[in-house]
Amino acid sequence: MVEIKMKTKIDLLISNVAEAVTNTGEGAAGIAVVTNAWIAIKDETIVGVGSEEEINANFDTSKSKIIDATGKVVAPGFVDSHTHLVFNGTRVEEYAVKVTGNDPKKLKELGITTGPNRTIELTRDASAEELFQQAKERMLTMLDYGITTIESKSGYGLTTESEIKILEVGRRLGEETPVDVVNTFLGAHGFPDGMSKSEYLDIIINDMIPKVGELKLAEFCDAWCDDGYFTAEESKQILTAGLEYGMKPKLHADAYSYIGGSDLAVEMDMVSVDHMNYTPVEVMEKLAKSDVIAVLMPALDFAVGHKKPFDARKMLDLGVKVALATDLCPASYTQSMQFVINLACRLYEFSVEEAIKAATYGGAQALDLDDRGVIEAGKLADLQIWDIPSYAHIAYEFGTNVVETVIKNGKVVVSR
Repeated sequence: MVEIKMKTKIDLLISNVAEAVTNTGEGAAGIAVVTNAWIAIKDETIVGVGSEEEINANFDTSKSKIIDATGKVVAPGFVDSHTHLVFNGTRVEEYAVKVTGNDPKKLKELGITTGPNRTIELTRDASAEELFQQAKERMLTMLDYGITTIESKSGYGLTTESEIKILEVGRRLGEETPVDVVNTFLGAHGFPDGMSKSEYLDIIINDMIPKVGELKLAEFCDAWCDDGYFTAEESKQILTAGLEYGMKPKLHADAYSYIGGSDLAVEMDMVSVDHMNYTPVEVMEKLAKSDVIAVLMPALDFAVGHKKPFDARKMLDLGVKVALATDLCPASYTQSMQFVINLACRLYEFSVEEAIKAATYGGAQALDLDDRGVIEAGKLADLQIWDIPSYAHIAYEFGTNVVETVIKNGKVVVSR
């Protein structure tokens, strides 16, 4: 008696893929490209990647939707692991003045507050609905550019009420749009006017964190560890308090000085440590031996004309696990991970392969997510189709959105 093998029925088939960037290879550059690939998807999950013959032998494609990707590239959706997505307004006037010489007299003549305090003022005054609509517009643009998962930090409120408002908007964005939004509590993003640091630290630890934790509004807790902000010891107090409410630790560190933040990241076995411009080589070596992901943001360095765009190549060569992120915020207003890849390759000396992997799989690691950032059976079907003949064009073409199609949870959500 001949046994008849029942084939799995699939919902979506991507056929004739010129290059599938699977990210299944070893190391920072291991993107493991499969040529002439076919990708089978059932419900929200990738169930098969292989040749036409392999897919047809194992899956029933008779009733599946088919996307012909002849001459095109398929990659995992970008995972943006560091943004300040929810804020009100812009700081465009400040930027326009600073790019011509940073004349403080001109800023004063304009009568505008500068820096984060400007955004804090605007964000506190905005309603939750206003914040939602602005952030939604930004986020849907990011989706058009291939970003399917976004981390969203609070930090432009600096009062318990405003910080909760920002996080509630982030949660609503995740519920009402196709994009997955991962919230991070960043009450320790600065200090409110008219309050000492010790007073504000007490509010963060004893008021903000308990309330955010009880409402289950954030996956992560973050702090800014830098000269003029929070010390390593103060950051440790904040992040330890966050852990008590189930918020995993992240850290802004070494952006404008080195005061031990990156050491603390290793000590606390944080999920990620971000910025890293002033991280010493000996700390990079410690990071390389840890599981902490270094999240790097070349667009921020570009936007602010950072005085120390650091040696990211050294990090990679030492074996530090890295992610790339947009750092979307009023000081780094980019919604394109493609632009971040352009900058990482040119300014940070990443290879194209390293940049792609850092913007996809690296970002997933930096959010402690193991179900995305890779194209293989069993992973989430978060994919993007690039209308380019080879993956290297993602770094080569400047200012071009090469994304033709975005698939989120197995469904086509962008088709251009």
